[in-house]
Amino acid sequence: MNTKPYPNRLGIKGWVYAGKYSFERYLYLGHRISGLGLIAYMVLHIVETANRIRGEEAWAGLMALFASPPFKVIEYLLFAMAVFHAMNGIRLILVELGFFLGRPKEPVYPYSTSVLRHRPLTYVMMIITFVVIILGGSSFFFE
Repeated sequence: MNTKPYPNRLGIKGWVYAGKYSFERYLYLGHRISGLGLIAYMVLHIVETANRIRGEEAWAGLMALFASPPFKVIEYLLFAMAVFHAMNGIRLILVELGFFLGRPKEPVYPYSTSVLRHRPLTYVMMIITFVVIILGGSSFFFE
């Protein structure tokens, strides 16, 4: 029995480059990354809120830091992650519930994949995501 691990020929590229996989594979990766980003935000939000017990001056200093331009960009990225995660989650729920799959077909080789049947839904959801992220950016940066 061979217990030697396979060499990681692609390195980090192998984590993000899906090769011959489809658009949905990249959405899967983005969904995971945005989910981890939202979890990190939740932890930081709890820490930031707990900072209130340090007093009024500490709180005002922290709020001034959050109003600075770098934090505006971070806040916008957080907004974009939340919108992407929510819209992709809605797409996944619709697909899991069987919407947009069409009528069932008899399985005849070569088998057809359902990915192509709900691909229009994927494109529509990502266009809506893009529009919401752009419109949200206008309210973040242009008041």
